[in-house]
Amino acid sequence: MRRKWFSLAMLVTLTAALIAGCAQPVPMAPPADTGAAATGESAAVGEAATGEPVRGGVWTRSSSADASILNPILSSDSASAAIHSMLVPGLIGQDPVSGAFVPEGSMSERWEVSDDGLVWTFHLRDGVTWSDGEPVDAADFKFTYDAIASDLVETPRKSSVELIESIEVLDPLTIQVTFKQVKCDGLGDLGLGWLPSHLFASDFSDVMTNDYNQAPSVSAGPFVFQSWTRDDNTILTRNESYWEGAPYMDGMIYRVVPDSGTRLAQLLSGEIDTTGLEPAQLSSVEGNPNINVYSFQDDGYDYIGLNLANPANPQPGKDEEGNLIEQDPHPILSDRNVRKAIAHALDYKTIIDSVYLGRGYQIASNVLPAVEWAHDPSIEPYAYDPELASQLLEEAGWVDSNGDGVREKDGVELKLVLVTNAGNKVREDLGALVQDQLGQIGFNIDFQAIDFGTLVQQLLGQTYDMVIIGWTGMGADPNDDVFWRSDFDTPGSGFNFVSYQNPRIDELLQAGVTVPGCDPEERAPFYKEIQQIIHDDVPYVFISGGVGDVGYNNRWAGIDPGPWSFYWNVHKWWNKTLAP
Repeated sequence: MRRKWFSLAMLVTLTAALIAGCAQPVPMAPPADTGAAATGESAAVGEAATGEPVRGGVWTRSSSADASILNPILSSDSASAAIHSMLVPGLIGQDPVSGAFVPEGSMSERWEVSDDGLVWTFHLRDGVTWSDGEPVDAADFKFTYDAIASDLVETPRKSSVELIESIEVLDPLTIQVTFKQVKCDGLGDLGLGWLPSHLFASDFSDVMTNDYNQAPSVSAGPFVFQSWTRDDNTILTRNESYWEGAPYMDGMIYRVVPDSGTRLAQLLSGEIDTTGLEPAQLSSVEGNPNINVYSFQDDGYDYIGLNLANPANPQPGKDEEGNLIEQDPHPILSDRNVRKAIAHALDYKTIIDSVYLGRGYQIASNVLPAVEWAHDPSIEPYAYDPELASQLLEEAGWVDSNGDGVREKDGVELKLVLVTNAGNKVREDLGALVQDQLGQIGFNIDFQAIDFGTLVQQLLGQTYDMVIIGWTGMGADPNDDVFWRSDFDTPGSGFNFVSYQNPRIDELLQAGVTVPGCDPEERAPFYKEIQQIIHDDVPYVFISGGVGDVGYNNRWAGIDPGPWSFYWNVHKWWNKTLAP
């Protein structure tokens, strides 16, 4: 199920990839080979299979970056999530068309909630086993969530457990989860992939070091792990004991192909079966009888993240008692006038037309228009106004005193490093354009397209100035607190890697997700105020709402992509060329 893998697509689209379990944010590395995430139209409809399905064939998918770790509660990137989504079960499913939480495709047969909205009882499927024959049951769910809560486990998924009062195993097939307070998006927090508890120490002491993290020895998904060759490929094979039925295909290969042009060439040659398509690549596949294209409006956006704190001295947002820690400010970007100058210096129409080839739309703040009840359309996006941008910089004390085109202040040059993930032509082209447009008003921008793993380290470590990145898999709920709350400003793991601190935002985020009854009309005012504050504070420069395209080979039958999952029925796909 895909929920908030703001999986920074953590960054790679970071492409929150067709994640099979409700998850937390993953930054995106767009475009990856993920299915669609969102509310859009598909240019391809499900292939009507002709003839009887046959076994055989291997589905090869490409990724611009390699996985980092295969433990579902430790990963923070879409490449890892795309792999472990095929191996681990989840408590909750998601309808691939509507995005609604449903039992289908999950460990739950059904669930009910108490009248006060605090107690959720889940009834599990009987007879589901791990590939070694051990049962998949309530103990695995409890172990997984208790591990996330443990002080011994360093994980970016802490927000999934912070409001859980208790998890009780009523019997092997019944789980009762009690929340401390109403949490209007709480159901989605329960969708993370489960760990096989019988392979870990009961006290969680080996969660960070277990061999499972690199080579999962058991599976309860449609495939089982075979091998992982770093920076090259990961191979999965058919899970004969998969509870929904063993897949027809023999296996699945994840091939690491950093260059988008190479990915396209391999799709056209048939070396790979699917890849994300950049806007400029659509014409290369148009009319190709061997390639289908699935198009969708992604529930995510690209942005420039601005580090508000000193990258030479990263600090958490709060201390152990929950008190705000005063941040060592960024020497340049901590000034809101500078951030607003950046926002006004960018020609968004030119960017969307030339970089995204029109396949995007400007947004003003953090809640997308698709979430109609919470989105505030009255907030105007920042307009391209280089004169105003120059004025804001001058008011902030940045002037070009020697006429070399670069502004200075107190002997310091207005110089910043802008990074993004290499191999993503859209982001590389965007970076070059941003470098040029900011240079026109006196910035010296050092633009660097770097290895994705290095990028993630810099972001989570908060050791960067500016980053071009994106979020996808945002889901249908506007609660995106992990990006903005000060307690998620945690160097090394937190998704508030721009070090944004605003006590009012902390209050509003808490209020918006705890409205009794969760009536959207009562929640909406909180999120509309949040949007206005974030717009005015400019921790992000919002570039474009996402529109994505996935190309895939039509030799496979049974593929029926939905806007919320591309791989939801992967066990039913079969290779038509192998039919007798």
